[in-house]
This record gives sequence, structure tokens and C-alpha cells, in this order.
Amino acid sequence: MKEIVVVVSGKGGTGKTMFSASLAYLTENKIMADCDVDAANLYLLLKPEIKEKGDFISAQKCFIEEDKCIGCGRCQEVCRFEAVVKEEDKFRIKEIACEGCGACRLVCPQEAINSYQGKNGEWFVADTTYGPFVYARLGVLEENSGRLVTLVKEKARNLALEKRAEYIIVDGPPGIGCPLISSLSGANLALIITEPSLSAISDLERLLNVCSHFRLPALVIINKFDINEDNTDLIAEKCRKRNVEVVGKVPFDRDIPLAIAAQKILVKENPQNSSSQAILSAWKNIRRFL
Repeated sequence: MKEIVVVVSGKGGTGKTMFSASLAYLTENKIMADCDVDAANLYLLLKPEIKEKGDFISAQKCFIEEDKCIGCGRCQEVCRFEAVVKEEDKFRIKEIACEGCGACRLVCPQEAINSYQGKNGEWFVADTTYGPFVYARLGVLEENSGRLVTLVKEKARNLALEKRAEYIIVDGPPGIGCPLISSLSGANLALIITEPSLSAISDLERLLNVCSHFRLPALVIINKFDINEDNTDLIAEKCRKRNVEVVGKVPFDRDIPLAIAAQKILVKENPQNSSSQAILSAWKNIRRFL
């Protein structure tokens, strides 16, 4: 079983989810997973039928028992997140602002503050036309997305073992923070989607540094390569110096955003399209590498 993490560093709109959906169509005997839990959108293209779901419970939240509170205000003094507010003569903890650190519980002389496990998001296991799919959604203003990514990957791996899948295709998160590191953990390959813009080149270098740190093989696809061919050549040169292979170059194509807006996968709807042919060629190079 090979795990391919499709990632893009730093910025959205580079084409990561479009490539993930294309690989979901082109690859046989696979499990798909969307680890961009802060802004999951691969499900819009795969149109899943949910078979199983559950709550993601991680952080603790604190609350004040009004009948025990004497209104001393010590909890408000120590709360660094301004979660404790005073309403008339009573104090209350704003659930959305509470980080669950427990400082207020430590200083309360009446032991009037307790905590509970808060719901941070939801995870889903679904069927699609292209095969099993695991994804999740983090709640509004919730954190611990790295832990939720780990949960999604764990469920995807278990499902892959159960189904004897050959591949796991992971739509990873942007950036180089905790969610990305969780996505890369245990992977066999990072497939980096970039574009010939200065910001994307800077992000590519940062992501290649992360992959190098974790000794994870990386391949690069340059999307919209023809909008600035000088920068495309610069990307190819930077990759050559790092011994990273550029496995595909996809031209700028207005049919791609139109297909996404219609919730369709271009490589499926129009396989003779030049962009579809470029994506297919890139996939053949990826399989050769694996």
C-alpha cells in the first residue's frame, strides 16, 4: 500500500484539490482522504454518500457553577484569553473563547469552576463513485486540527487494510504547520502542486525543506506553467538542484475552474482536453516513481 499526500504550501488556488480529485478518478483500488480539515472541499467533487460519522472531541471547556460562585473575580484576573466576562453581579465563561487551560479552576476559592469535553468537529466515512472516502470538518474557531488530521488518516489506513487497497490518496492542507506535518506522517510520497508565481516559489522551497527534514520523497507538478515560463524554468532549476523531479506541467485552462464550479472532474468529463492529457501524463510518471 502506497500513501500519496497531495499538498501545496502556503496558498490556496494552486490546484491541489483538483489534482486530488483527478487522481481519485485515474487511480484504481484506492482510498481517498481529505486532510484539509480546516477547509475541506474535496467532497464537493466526489459527492460522497455518508456511511458513518462521529464527533471529534479534543479540547476541554470550563464553566462556572453559579450557585457556588461568590463573584470574587479571580477567574477573570488570570484568564489570558478574556473568556471570563461579568454580567451584572455574576461571572460567566464564553465557550467560544475558552481554551480549556484550567487556570481559572486553580485559583477559584470556592471550587465553583468545572470542565467538560467540548466537541471540536466531525469525521465522516463515505462511499463515492470512485471508492471509499474519509474526511472531516473542524468546527468554527476550533483548534487541534493536527489531531483531527491524524484521526482521518488512521481511519483511512484501517479502511485501506480492510479493503486491501493499493493506494491512499490524501488531499493535504496548505502551509507547513501542524496539520501538514500530521498529513505527511507515514506517507510514501509528497506530491507538491505549485504555480509559476513568486509567492508559490517561496512556498515551494519551504515545503521542500519540510519534506527533506522528514526524509520524505517529493515530486513536483507545475500548474498553469505557461502563465510565466521564466518562473517555470526557475522552479525546474530549483528542483534540479535539490534532485526533486518535476513530473508534470499543466497549462492554464479556463475549462478547469468551469468544471470545478459545475462539481465535475475535467479529466473524466473531457479526457482529450490538453490539461487532462497533462494530468494523465503526470500520473504515469508518479506511478513509475512509485
